[in-house]
Amino acid sequence: MENVSNDKYRTLTELTRGEYKAFLYDCDGTLADNMEDHKKTYVKVASQGGVQIDPEIVDELAGYPIPEVVEEINKRYNSDFNPQTFELSKSDLFYKEFIPQTKPIAYVVNHLKASVGKYKIGVVSGSPRRMIQKTLEVLGIDTMVDVMICAEDYEKGKPSPDPFLMAAEKLGVEPGACVVFEDGDPGVKAAEAAGMKWIRIDKI
Repeated sequence: MENVSNDKYRTLTELTRGEYKAFLYDCDGTLADNMEDHKKTYVKVASQGGVQIDPEIVDELAGYPIPEVVEEINKRYNSDFNPQTFELSKSDLFYKEFIPQTKPIAYVVNHLKASVGKYKIGVVSGSPRRMIQKTLEVLGIDTMVDVMICAEDYEKGKPSPDPFLMAAEKLGVEPGACVVFEDGDPGVKAAEAAGMKWIRIDKI
């Protein structure tokens, strides 16, 4: 597995050669190997409300804000979860039980570490700030990030370009000089709409 990770790291390095000035990383599923944990929390909170959901819906909607995922769950399962209440329950469960054991996606985290001081570093997520801050601390990279854009910072999340454009503006970098690292379709659509190069780390 380590050789595979090293190969992927080299591929990432090759793909990001050029006149770029900033690297913008999604967090969950891109820097943090935590998508299975996210699935477990959705399933657990839904089951507490008497609804058994297929965890694959989380993969399908990767990158969307939690309330939007909950709205889709309500449509498909004829449930009536309050999106904000569900989000609070899910976030508390994830924060307390799962974030402390978060593992890195090594080749992406190593790429970020190797880029510090050479490029501006941003983390752009659809999750709340406290979740991302804690996750980056557990991964040991919180002090390496120049800017964090999280759910509280914008009205329209991915696939809207707003989060990435906000990160570029805060970093003082033109959108065309940014590379986005993502693991979901909404993030890719957001990067394209922002006029940024993107890399699907899960497709390498």
